[in-house]
Amino acid sequence: MSGRTRTVAQGGVIAAAYAALTLVMIQSPLGYGPVQLRLSEAVTVVACLTPAAVPGLWVGAVLANAYMLTQYGVLAMFDVVLGGAATLLGAWWTWRHRQRPLVALAGPVVTNAIIIPAYLPLMLAGATGLDFYRLSALGIDASGSWPAMYLFGVVTVGIGQAIVVYGIGLPLLRALRRLGVDRLLSGQG
Repeated sequence: MSGRTRTVAQGGVIAAAYAALTLVMIQSPLGYGPVQLRLSEAVTVVACLTPAAVPGLWVGAVLANAYMLTQYGVLAMFDVVLGGAATLLGAWWTWRHRQRPLVALAGPVVTNAIIIPAYLPLMLAGATGLDFYRLSALGIDASGSWPAMYLFGVVTVGIGQAIVVYGIGLPLLRALRRLGVDRLLSGQG
């Protein structure tokens, strides 16, 4: 298999895995919203193993987020475009810093924590009966103020990303390397 064919095939498999894992979480209150624990974000670690993961993760995010068009209508285009961009930037950072995994994995955490909360209040405004920005039990009410909702989202999306990317993704990355998947993806295995 040629290098280009291998890259396209790898990117396609990565896109499918990311999208499928994201869509599995669609009914979970932790799949979408300001508090997110998306299992698919653990897959972002494959960008440490192959450059094919950069476009693969982006396509997977765009496809999974496109489903939200059925839930939120045209407002979901924020998620398709900006959520896809966050994934693309995070994957690029991960590939660029792949030699230092702890730094590399900060890419998806930081890009999602900064970008996603910027548009979520607009998207979630249409979610009737739900108040994602009010945690009465903790005495937190960030609803009604975009800066407060943004900061709330930065913290909660960032924590959720860190839990999944470092807590699940980092052990996954170590296991994949132990199994020689990095050599297999480069065509050496």
